[in-house]
Amino acid sequence: MTGRFTVDGARALGGPAWLLDRRMAAAERLATTAWPTDTEEIWRYSRIGELDVDRFRPLTDSELGAVGAESVPGGGPVAAEAGERAGLMVVRDGRVVHHEVDDAFAAKGVRVCDLATCDRDEVASWLGSTSDASPDAFTVLHDAFLAGGACVIVPDGVVVDRPLVVLHWSDLDGVATFPHTLVVAGEQAEVSVVERHGSPDVEHLVDGVTEIVARDDAHVRHLAVQEHGPWTWSVMLQRAHLGRDATLRSSTVALGGDYARLRVESYLGGKGAESDLLAVYFGDRGQMHDFRTLQDHAAPRTRSDLLFKGAVEDEARSVYSGMVHLRPVAQKSEAYQTNRNLVLTEGAGAESIPNLEIEADDVRCSHASTVGPTDDDQRYYLETRGIRPEDAERLIVLGFFEDVFARLAIPSLAGALRRSVHEKVGHLHSEGGAGV
Repeated sequence: MTGRFTVDGARALGGPAWLLDRRMAAAERLATTAWPTDTEEIWRYSRIGELDVDRFRPLTDSELGAVGAESVPGGGPVAAEAGERAGLMVVRDGRVVHHEVDDAFAAKGVRVCDLATCDRDEVASWLGSTSDASPDAFTVLHDAFLAGGACVIVPDGVVVDRPLVVLHWSDLDGVATFPHTLVVAGEQAEVSVVERHGSPDVEHLVDGVTEIVARDDAHVRHLAVQEHGPWTWSVMLQRAHLGRDATLRSSTVALGGDYARLRVESYLGGKGAESDLLAVYFGDRGQMHDFRTLQDHAAPRTRSDLLFKGAVEDEARSVYSGMVHLRPVAQKSEAYQTNRNLVLTEGAGAESIPNLEIEADDVRCSHASTVGPTDDDQRYYLETRGIRPEDAERLIVLGFFEDVFARLAIPSLAGALRRSVHEKVGHLHSEGGAGV
């Protein structure tokens, strides 16, 4: 597919034999994998035609080793605002450089480790167990150059009552990195995971995967914060598989990147499984946020609820395309999908394409989408009470996102993330204007 990402390059990354075997199989598939175009429905409205993968190169094994020897960055405000945590993992340019877990949880069998150094028997059967079910060109490229990643395994019946924080940092210019997070919650286990993805002002390609496995009656809360620099291209897959009576509460806050694409997929494979999928995104300047979602009901009495809300200004664009699929077996299930968008300035744009595929006849489903400017009546109400027009619009935007913040998977982080959005919205219409 591309001259800089070769079978020999994948082989040179080394690592344990089982991971090398998986990588080599993907590298061989990559050689015959067609690169996507915006003529494909799943890439419609995207900027995939602008991406020249050969502008980037993979890290070599020696460079990955050098990365591991560098000083470990802290968890930043996301880790601090999460409060007392159960563990921390730092992944730099795709390689884990630090991991820790509270001794009390380690004694209960909670594993926090690097995929490249975890015990094979613990991780080999789980790696790819969700992402392999939803392949595309980027997941194949990811698998071909996966050198390590964050792994969290919670045994049956164990409750981790504090968040585990995973910091992904990508900071090398002209490089492609492949962050991976695998979360496995055993039967009747509970865990909360916070992921932060960030990069500085460098040209970088981030091709990442987050896998979540919630076994029967497990409960997973997941929060992803994306704050990449303005020249980063990010293409991510987040896919969860839920067992019987399992629950997933997943939230995404996306603020950064030049082009940031995220596939969010939830496979409800066990009777009574439930997933809530939330997202807030804000684009300015020439940014593009691109979301593709799937709520796949493959068992009876399952429930899913999706609420994605975004705003764009300047020349920024957003795309939301979502599918709710209820298979014939998914009787007595419920599925809801809502996407709301604010277009704040002329030149910005948003696309919203909700879809339903219903093969069961005893279900409750709905979908809704809106694209438009801020409400004139709300703005008039605020302005007649002495609030300046630019500040009134900022208040409206912040209020627009509030119902998502109120439902975040990790409530302790709501305040910090409100402030991050507040800071970005504070630039609305004027770099030098006063914030609210």
